[in-house]
Amino acid sequence: MIAPSQVKALAERALAHLAAGTTDQAPDVMRIPVEEYLDADVWRQEVELFRRVPLALALSVELPAPGTFKAMDVLDTPVLVSRGRDGAVRAFLNVCRHRGAQLCPVGTGSRHRFRCPYHAWVYDDRGDLVAVHKPGTFGDVDPAEHGLRRLPAVERYGIVWVRLAGDAPIDLADWLAGQEQDLAQLELGSWHLYEQRELSGPGWKVALDGYLENYHVQALHRTTFAPTNTSNLMVVDAFGPHQRILYPAKSIKDLREVPVAEWDAAAHCGTVYTLFPNVSLAGAWDGHAVLSQIYPGRTPAASRTVQTVLTREVPETEAERRFAKDFSELVRRGVFEEDYRTGADVQAALTSGANTHFLFGRNELALQHHHRWLRRMLTEHRGASTKP
Repeated sequence: MIAPSQVKALAERALAHLAAGTTDQAPDVMRIPVEEYLDADVWRQEVELFRRVPLALALSVELPAPGTFKAMDVLDTPVLVSRGRDGAVRAFLNVCRHRGAQLCPVGTGSRHRFRCPYHAWVYDDRGDLVAVHKPGTFGDVDPAEHGLRRLPAVERYGIVWVRLAGDAPIDLADWLAGQEQDLAQLELGSWHLYEQRELSGPGWKVALDGYLENYHVQALHRTTFAPTNTSNLMVVDAFGPHQRILYPAKSIKDLREVPVAEWDAAAHCGTVYTLFPNVSLAGAWDGHAVLSQIYPGRTPAASRTVQTVLTREVPETEAERRFAKDFSELVRRGVFEEDYRTGADVQAALTSGANTHFLFGRNELALQHHHRWLRRMLTEHRGASTKP
């Protein structure tokens, strides 16, 4: 669990803002050309960036035991993540080395060997080719040269990170830039996966922008999040491109009447962890949380979100099951029916000419931070790709 001293320090920052009617702020307003949300070349560069950075593709609880696996489509790349008999997690391209058939359909399951449905070639949980159907008639095959294509992967803090391009190992400490201490305290590896679904949405940046500010909560989420959460008040800390954002609950004002030594501050702090470039983890200081993985779709105007609802404990009583169900439906409705529906309107109006730039306010600090890092990494990638 998060250290009580850390929680109290963040709550004190939020209470100070509440008393003053302020929030954490950027030095100035930021302007982003609308064209950056439309341009196909920019979008292709963003997709390539996704492929070259470590992506939080899976949770450890999705691979609960040796022999379990998860197959997924990530940016039109078939990926297979498997927990071997030795307990280690490995990632592969989900593609047979014979004629390219996908070994497993999208989803999760349990098996120690993967048999191609096309010609019955078999691979073990390390990706090694262990059987060729009718080898006497097929001809010579060197198993060492025909194992599954490995992808760099590392499992830590209850999350499996995978990189889709490049062979170098993932340096997770360098990538997380200090956020690992917070992630370790969340103990995500011991949580329960309650429900998972996929949501279609507007362009990935339009979709993700809504996760990075609460300026819109009172107007857009009047019956979902606004009754319990503050609007236009946030406490932000950055770890390289990643962030921790505190969105206080309205109940945080009750702490004013309680001595600091007696605070149960976590109960009043809605905390969101962002993992660049596309993951939002909300509510992990409470008993219920939601992980959102936002991926670019097949055009600049579309995205797909994998929304995973987690509970700290398995809901066992009728009241616990009802609460988990209500929480899951609340986040689905707030995100899909409110955020993404409004985002679809934004996406549809981008070509209208009404705006040449979007304005990100000083009070949209986390949003500004994300876009600065996105621009920075795109620039670095362009520079690297043009080197001789």
